Amino acid sequence: MTDESINEAEAGAEGAATVVDQPGAEETKPKLQQTVDLQDSGPCKKHIKVTIERAEIDKLLKEKFKELVVDSNVAGFRPGKAPRQIVEKRFHKEVSDQVKAEILMQSLGQLAEDFDIAPLSTPNLDPFKIDLPKEGPMVYEFEVEVRPQFDLPNYRGLKIKRPVHTFTDEELAQEQRRLLTPYGQIVPKPEGNVQDGDVITTDVTTRFGDQVLSTLKELSIRVDPRLAFKDGIAEHFAEQMKGAKAGDIRSVDMVLSSKVADKALQGQTVKATFEVKDVKTLRLPQLTHEFLHQFGVHSPEQLQEALRVSLNRRLEYKQREAARQQVVSQISAASTWDLPQDLLARQARQALARKIMDMRSQGISENEIKARQRVLEQDILKSTALELKEHFVFQKIAEVEKIEVDDTDINDEIERIAAHTDDSPRRIRARLEKEEMMDALASQIAEAKVLDLILSSAEYEDVPVGLQGETAMVSIEEQAVPGPMQDPTAPVESTASSDANQTT
Repeated sequence: MTDESINEAEAGAEGAATVVDQPGAEETKPKLQQTVDLQDSGPCKKHIKVTIERAEIDKLLKEKFKELVVDSNVAGFRPGKAPRQIVEKRFHKEVSDQVKAEILMQSLGQLAEDFDIAPLSTPNLDPFKIDLPKEGPMVYEFEVEVRPQFDLPNYRGLKIKRPVHTFTDEELAQEQRRLLTPYGQIVPKPEGNVQDGDVITTDVTTRFGDQVLSTLKELSIRVDPRLAFKDGIAEHFAEQMKGAKAGDIRSVDMVLSSKVADKALQGQTVKATFEVKDVKTLRLPQLTHEFLHQFGVHSPEQLQEALRVSLNRRLEYKQREAARQQVVSQISAASTWDLPQDLLARQARQALARKIMDMRSQGISENEIKARQRVLEQDILKSTALELKEHFVFQKIAEVEKIEVDDTDINDEIERIAAHTDDSPRRIRARLEKEEMMDALASQIAEAKVLDLILSSAEYEDVPVGLQGETAMVSIEEQAVPGPMQDPTAPVESTASSDANQTT
C-alpha cells in the first residue's frame, strides 16, 4: 500500500525465489540438504535462517572444478593439462562465487516450495554479503514481510445494506450550479447574507485553546458544505457560515490531519475564526447553444439528463464502496492482525493512487476526485491500513475462487477509464506504465471480480441516504498550522539489524 504496490513487491520476492529448474526441464536437481528455522520477528514479518549442509557445497565444488580442469587455460600448461591443485588455486574465487550463486538460488526456490510464505516485498537479503565458507555449512538469514495468516469465514449470502437515493430537482439544480461555477462571474452581494455557493473575502485565525496557530489575511473562499485546508478539514463550513454578513465573525470547527507540522496537533480539533470582509455571489452563465457545446449537449434539457446520469453514477460508486466495506467488515471480523509501520508508509502513496484510479474508472469528475483526495490525505496511514486489510481479504478469496486477470480485462479497464477522461487508451496505458501502476490496475480488477462474486449471492436491504452534502467541498492551498508539513509516507528506518545477512 510502493511506493511499489503490494503486487509488485510480491512479484519481486517471488522472482528472487524462483526455482532454477522449471517444470518440463530435461533434468531436475535433487533437493538440497538444508534446515530452515522460521521465527516471527514482528507484525507480518518472519526471520528466516537457512543452513545448507557442507556435503552439498563440496559436491558442487567438485563438479565445477572437474569441468574446469578439462576446459581451463593456465599459463605454462597446455589447455586441460594443468594440475587440479593449481586450477583450484587459480580459479578458487570465480568458482566459489558461481557455486554460492547456484546454491543460494536453489535454496531460495526450495524454501518457496517447502514453506507457505507469501512475501509482501523483496527480502532484505544481500547475496554479496554472503560468503561460501571453506569449512562447515553455509548459513544465511534474512527478514521478509509476509501476508498475514487468517481463515476466511463463509462469504456467500452476506446481508448487505445498500444505500439508495432518488435525486430531487433541487439536488439536480445544485449539481448544475456546481458544474457551471467555474464559468460563472463573481458579482457583489450588497445584502450579504452568506449562502451556499457565495464567495467571501475573509481573515482567518486558527486557535488551539488559547494558542494562536496562524493568521491568514484576505482569503477568497467559496462557501461549500465543507472546506479543506492543506492540513485540516472543516466539516460544517457552510452550516457555520450561513447568514453571515460583512463585519460578522464566525467560529468554525476544523479537524487537523496527520500531516500538520506540529506532531502534538495531529488529529486535534481547532477553532478557525472567520472575520468576513466582503460577500459576493456567483452569476451563472447563460445556457446558450454555443456554451452547451463544450459539455457535449445542445439544450438545457440534455444538460439536465447528463447531470442525472452523473449523479446516478456517483450513487452506484457509493453503493459499491459501501458494499465493499461491509463485506470486508463481516468476513474479517474474526481475524485481527497488526501491520508494520514501514509497510504502511511504503504503501500509502500507492493506496491513494489506486483509489484515484478507481474513481476515474467510475467516471467521477476530476474536481470531485481532488476534493475526495484531500479527505483521504488527512489520515493516509489509517486509510492505508484499511486498504491493505481489504486487499489481503480479497486476494485470499481470489486465490480460493481461482479468479484471474488477463490482458483482455486490463484492456477493457483502460478503455473504461478513457471513456470518462479526455485521454486516449494509449496515453492512459503509457501513464500507468510510467508510474508503475499496471500491477495495481490488475489487482484492482481482480478485487472487483471478487466483489462481484460476493455481491451476486448477497441479500440486500435498501437504506435511503443523502449524497449531496458528502461530496460538495472547496479546497484551498493555505495551511491552518504553519511550517513544513509531515510526510507520513516517508520511508521508516528499519529496526532490523544491519547484520541480518549472517555468514559462516
